[in-house]
Order: sequence, then C-alpha cells, then structure tokens
Amino acid sequence: MKTALIIFTRNPELGKCKTRLAKTLGDQSALDIYKYLLQHTANISKEVKADRYVFYSENINNDDIWSGAHFSKKLQKGNDLGERMHNAFDELLNLDYKKVIIIGSDLLDLDEQIIEEAIQKLDDNDVVLGPAEDGGYYLLGMKQLHPAIFKNKAWGTETVREDTMSDLKNKAVSLLKPLNDIDTFDDMKHYNQLKQFYTTHD
Repeated sequence: MKTALIIFTRNPELGKCKTRLAKTLGDQSALDIYKYLLQHTANISKEVKADRYVFYSENINNDDIWSGAHFSKKLQKGNDLGERMHNAFDELLNLDYKKVIIIGSDLLDLDEQIIEEAIQKLDDNDVVLGPAEDGGYYLLGMKQLHPAIFKNKAWGTETVREDTMSDLKNKAVSLLKPLNDIDTFDDMKHYNQLKQFYTTHD
C-alpha cells in the first residue's frame, strides 16, 4: 500500500529551537543538540519503506541534511501545530496515499523498526499513536483524515494524548510503546551521546 512518512521539523536557527532546553544550557547548546536530533531522525527515516516528506516550519532549505534523493520538501501551513498537521495529512491523503504517518524530530529513542511497526498496524486499525512520556505523542498514523484530533488541543502540554484518544473513542486505535521526547534538560541528561554538547559541574 502506498505510504507517506511526514517529518515535521523546525528550521534550526539560533534562539528559535528547543527554547526550554536553551533556558538551562544556552542557545548554542540547544541548537547543537537539536541538529544532532535532526540528523538522527534523517538517518532512521531514510531506512523506512515509504515516500518521505520533510515539512519545514519557516522556509525550505535545499542544501541541508534532508537530501533530495531521499526526501521531498514542503512547507508547514497553519496557525498552530494542529492546523499544520491537519493540512499536511490532508495534502498527502489527497495524493492517494493509503497510509500517512507523521513523526517529530526530537526523539533519540525512535528507530525505523518502530515506524515500520506503525505502518503495519494501520492494516488492521484506523489510527496508530506513539505515546510520548510527557503526555503528548511522537507518532501519529492514519488512513483517512480525522479532523477532530487536530482541534481544541493545548499543544505542548500533558493533556494532548488523552484529549486525542477521547476524540478517537469510536475508532480502532493501536498504541506503540511510550518514548521520551527531548524538550528539557531532564529529558536528555541520561543520554551519553548528548553529553558532548554541554558541561556540568556537579
């Protein structure tokens, strides 16, 4: 079945990404960490058997880690995260994709096997959701548009997944294993591979 993988990414600019992390570590460390997470996301996405689309937050960059050989490039459209995701799903479902999955770009624990599992689970379910440990979700997949899940959400808060599940109570939803996405220093301090980007004095 024709499958599309959407990666939502912020343009990596100093002072504009990982702002909660920047409060602890400073803008430069936050940017370096975000670039590392983006590279991880690009590496795993390239292995997924799907057409891959990167949706940029601000402007499309033709010369970056998202190689045109592996990724089609588009711009996010909408006033908040819900509108932006709704529009991305709508656009690709209208291109006759039978399964569309979106992932975030700030998870070191995400790998291609988890994404492939999500694609398979859509064979027998309406929606697949990857719960994030902070109460949101790191992956969302569907075969047709469910507009309600993109509306009336306090994006970036711990209520997002619960509210989304309540919108889907009459649908067959499959949950993946919970993963940790990296927004704050507490989220990332146990990852040895990120210690190169900061120094601690404790």
